Amino acid sequence: MQPRFFIYSIFLSVSALAVALVSQHVFAMRPCAWCVFQRLLLIGVLAFSIFGYLVATLKQRFLSLLFGLLSLLTAIAGVVSAWYQYSVAAKMFSCDLTFADRFMTESGLESALPWLFGIYSTCMDATVHVLGLEYALWALLLFVVLGALMLYGFVRGN
Repeated sequence: MQPRFFIYSIFLSVSALAVALVSQHVFAMRPCAWCVFQRLLLIGVLAFSIFGYLVATLKQRFLSLLFGLLSLLTAIAGVVSAWYQYSVAAKMFSCDLTFADRFMTESGLESALPWLFGIYSTCMDATVHVLGLEYALWALLLFVVLGALMLYGFVRGN
């Protein structure tokens, strides 16, 4: 894969994380378990993209494809997560004991990095509209774009 596709992914991931953190810490939008789980997936896409960029610049084709594939799979997990949040979790009174809640608390991420992974709201209460769309749909769109970018990178780069 060409390094530029990883650069695009890195830019989108960092921008999205910045928007999420500004939304939480400046505009007081309290995240739910699925919101912070999607942040973790976004960090996964970011990490795989950084490693992909590094190995792509070193002309390590196999490793570049491997990290591109890992980025793609993580983006697909993000699509599934955002869709679940939008279609199921946002209609539940509590996302307590859902996969995202259990994963974030049992992994220790919620308590270790509360400014990034703290769960401060239920999914129903965290439903917020931004520019006419629910925040979860913006996340879904972001993960679709990241996945499409990686797919395009595979097709274009081979």
